[in-house]
Amino acid sequence: MLRTFLDFHRATLAMKCDGLSDEDLRRASSPPSTLTLLGLVKHMAEVERTWFRRVINAEDIPLRWSAEGDFQAAYDASTSTRAEAFEAWQAEVEQSRKIEEAAESLDVTGHQARWGEDVSLRLVMLHMIHEYARHNGHADFLREAIDGVTGA
Repeated sequence: MLRTFLDFHRATLAMKCDGLSDEDLRRASSPPSTLTLLGLVKHMAEVERTWFRRVINAEDIPLRWSAEGDFQAAYDASTSTRAEAFEAWQAEVEQSRKIEEAAESLDVTGHQARWGEDVSLRLVMLHMIHEYARHNGHADFLREAIDGVTGA
């Protein structure tokens, strides 16, 4: 059930970006916010990478868009392209799925250094559903402001 809901939210983010040009995807369409659809895709690539690879799989890898560990850097889509952002995001989703599917159970734990505690894969899956749901709400507003398209 967790996998199904997480995949639904992943697909929703992709759908919100369907049919838009790179320029549209980089457009901050809800001023004064600077948030963009492409920035959300990059951010979610970073979130997937962090929670599944760095936390659950204990991989010692840097963030994709910040050698300094700045999670906000992913939101900057000013020079990004759909191809770059979606390639990164899809690669991270693929890795996340492999890690989740290979886990013995949802009770597998990893260490979340920012929280200073161990977390279960179950918590990570729930957190990811929450993260996507929240950002898909942002994507709804961004997409509607670009071309009027609504719905999930």
